[in-house]
Amino acid sequence: MEEKALLGFYEALEQASEDMLQAARNGDWDRVVKLEGACAVLISQLKHAASQCELAPEEAKVKGRIMRRILHNDAQIRYLAEPWLEDLDRLLAGTPKSIH
Repeated sequence: MEEKALLGFYEALEQASEDMLQAARNGDWDRVVKLEGACAVLISQLKHAASQCELAPEEAKVKGRIMRRILHNDAQIRYLAEPWLEDLDRLLAGTPKSIH
């Protein structure tokens, strides 16, 4: 496998994380979950590809930048999801939402 193909998996994962973030910003949690499933497939493919190819130092730097953006997107998604998850927990527990 070529390094460019391997970087393509990282780039696809980055794009999926950006799409997830946009869906989270729009409050489209069904799409977030759907994209999360697509990310799981990409991660599986990436693991397989990475086991067959090692990145050169320059490509490794690109990978590092991509991974930082993915982690940043993930942190923002988690921040946006917190209120939604709290509402879901309350709903599942049968506790009404408090109004202040």
